[in-house]
Amino acid sequence: MGSASTSGAASRALVVDDIVKQFGNHRAVEHVSFEVPRGVVYGILGPNGAGKSTTLRMINDIIAPDSGSITILDQYKPGPEAARKIGYLPEERGLYPRMRVIDAVTFMGELRGLTGKEADQRGRAWLERLGLADWLTNKVMDLSKGMQQKVQFVTALMHEPELVILDEPWSGLDPINAEVLREVVDELRGSGKTVLFSTHQMEQAEKVCDAVCIIARGKKVLDGKLRDLRRAFAADGLVALDFIDDAARSTAAPVLADTTLVAEKRAARAGDHADCEVKLATGADPGKLLAALVGVGVTPRRFEVVTPTLHQIFVDRVGEAAAVAERRAGDQP
Repeated sequence: MGSASTSGAASRALVVDDIVKQFGNHRAVEHVSFEVPRGVVYGILGPNGAGKSTTLRMINDIIAPDSGSITILDQYKPGPEAARKIGYLPEERGLYPRMRVIDAVTFMGELRGLTGKEADQRGRAWLERLGLADWLTNKVMDLSKGMQQKVQFVTALMHEPELVILDEPWSGLDPINAEVLREVVDELRGSGKTVLFSTHQMEQAEKVCDAVCIIARGKKVLDGKLRDLRRAFAADGLVALDFIDDAARSTAAPVLADTTLVAEKRAARAGDHADCEVKLATGADPGKLLAALVGVGVTPRRFEVVTPTLHQIFVDRVGEAAAVAERRAGDQP
């Protein structure tokens, strides 16, 4: 049931406030809160079993929270009214395998409130947009897993929802189709729609997210704008260094051993061709370190304050073991 509309222009697509969900002795979601502004791409990130899908199901009124509240588009509670404004791609894909593709899409469009003619027209346009125009009269079962996923993606979008919710949308997609999906997500944001999705694939999330919420073991561990999170983690003082030759490395060694400047020297990250990476000491800043190197006659070939990737932030907050497990899971077809 919808609540009274707020006055003025609504600014938030979703407010999740202190929700809890327990199954038997297992608490799947524990006091999770976050807000999603309108017109952004927002990622719910975390390992498998973290509570991501459970959270999305509560937003979609598939299951109800044990406590806490959810407000959609500043005025609706999860339920039939809100459902008309939402496009949902569930993690468990489900299409009638013996239906023709265009019939399946039209049927789903009618369930979402479109007339048969509207559903047919919009379905054909979306299927052509996603490269499936030649498969309209094929049965769903004739399509590959990735193609079926794109068909179901169409069914989530064709009624032009204000809030699009995608549960693990990149799972099983090849790189080309993953790029197509990212392009569509960008288009949705450009048109003023809000996209909320869950994933454990940090690389995909980093390419499209404006903001994220990281959860692990049912609890929120971090949320905010991705830009701000990167800046905050960069403020931890990691600097990548590369020197011209061995003589420069030798000359720089005493500076890098100065504990008032450098708290830790470590090998460069995998894939980075720097000589080393250093963590600045408390109270030191990049300018002091660079001045000290120049003061002994060393001008580094590279001196770069490291801005962490989303994967690195994920590792820091969730743990290396979980991150490695999720990276391996993301590599599976």
